[in-house]
Amino acid sequence: MKPKIFIDGEHGTTGLQIRARLAERSDLEVLSIPEADRRDKDIRADFLKSADLAILCLPDDASREAVGILEGNNSTRIIDTSTAHRVHPDWAYGFAEMDGSQRARIAKARLVANPGCYPTGAIALVRPLVAAGLLPSDYPVTVNAISGYTGGGKQLVAQMEDEARPDHIGAPHFLYGLTLTHKHIPEMQLYGLLERRPIFSPSVGRFAQGMLVQVPLHLADLKGARSLGDIHAALAAHYEGQDIVQVVPLADSAKLARLDPTELNDTDLLKLYVFGTEGQGQVNLVAVLDNLGKGASGAAVQNMDLMLGLKH
Repeated sequence: MKPKIFIDGEHGTTGLQIRARLAERSDLEVLSIPEADRRDKDIRADFLKSADLAILCLPDDASREAVGILEGNNSTRIIDTSTAHRVHPDWAYGFAEMDGSQRARIAKARLVANPGCYPTGAIALVRPLVAAGLLPSDYPVTVNAISGYTGGGKQLVAQMEDEARPDHIGAPHFLYGLTLTHKHIPEMQLYGLLERRPIFSPSVGRFAQGMLVQVPLHLADLKGARSLGDIHAALAAHYEGQDIVQVVPLADSAKLARLDPTELNDTDLLKLYVFGTEGQGQVNLVAVLDNLGKGASGAAVQNMDLMLGLKH
């Protein structure tokens, strides 16, 4: 019997991407609420309870409500793409490549919290260095990032694309999260193995998909890492054998004059770069990913396959 999958919130940007991916699959049965019944809470509850696995593509409060509906029902497994449960100790964090045991942890979990797009890049860069003893856990980490506007959901997409809207955004690029209280910071700190709260400065560009996440470091403040090669070696060792996370060779990075945030659009890949000049004492670590790929929908489908024992 095919596993039954219900996408709660399939009409949002993340849900639509997941729905499109699953439409091509013959090994799953995707449950979908008829358009006329979408706002019927009882019908929604029935769909949640009848699924083998529910993927929640909802705002935080709505995700908590859905989890509440399934309280006491241990037959429906859950992947939550919101921020509601990402640092909850009862939920497995859905970043399979985070360390050697995470894939197995996701596979056996009933509750999986899909990572945020920005934290996926930041954690991928920081955690291996802390785990290797190179980056002190109390280092004053800063994370600077830019995302395509689909990361803000349907409302931001409309604001960026519809010039007739009174709240239209015409800027080619804008900074936000100015109070340094972005909701992705707790998971960056927890899964980045950081004692100090990182400073996170996010921004949005006038492109639909794609993302760059930067973490600049001073080599003199690290432990035992005095070259770009030391940093690169630690990242390469951590992700050895992985096909989704790729650590770009130093020689290839050195040839680049610019980096395109849309480089990995429509893929589920995550590329990590180490930039700098030897002897200068500084390094800039950069992650590139599609905010709707490994940063959202792609990660959710990957986690679904792990939980169901499927390989794609």
